[in-house]
Amino acid sequence: MQNDGFKVSLAATGKEMLAYIDSEAIDLVLLDLGLPDEDGLVLARQVRARSSLPIIVVTARKEQKDRLAALEIGADDYLTKPFDPEELTLRVRNILGRAGDGSNTNAEEALRERTEVFKFLGWTLDAGGHSLTGPDGDKVTLTRAEFNLLTSLARAPNRVLSRDYLLDAVSQDADAPTDRLIDILISRVRKKIEPNPKKPEIITTVVGCGYKFSARIE
Repeated sequence: MQNDGFKVSLAATGKEMLAYIDSEAIDLVLLDLGLPDEDGLVLARQVRARSSLPIIVVTARKEQKDRLAALEIGADDYLTKPFDPEELTLRVRNILGRAGDGSNTNAEEALRERTEVFKFLGWTLDAGGHSLTGPDGDKVTLTRAEFNLLTSLARAPNRVLSRDYLLDAVSQDADAPTDRLIDILISRVRKKIEPNPKKPEIITTVVGCGYKFSARIE
């Protein structure tokens, strides 16, 4: 990837990786689940607990349960070996927002995203600043997929959005997205913003239809 203009720091163990994250300006983590000193899923959880750094899991594990476990923890993408190095580079550029063809958004939408701020129940969701601030004033870490999901719901308050619609909103953030991925993301977001995730008031389920942003936008 160095030939594609990226500065790459190599870590042979999970301990080295965490040290890099704590001491250097890292933009993205490529995480192999088979590191010698710690299970990769445990490391992904540790990375996500301390930062919102994008994580791409690169692994030989092809089981769906491993893919779902990584996404549930907070990985942004999951790529199985063997893979084309060019595909990895494209995925990295996509997640870092470096794809410059402009096909994903026009100027009007880009302006809207820069100025959109949603306030609800003491929360502030800043689409342009890609930030979520809680009622206590603390920033809450969201993965890119979680953020895009929450923003899509907030843009359509009190409207039922189908899983297919929400999949479109996060499809660029995950490899082979499925309906199950949406349920996982909804569960993760609820744990971060709902007073009682088991009895959600902000993101509610409409059985057989999808999900709805039920909180009042101020």
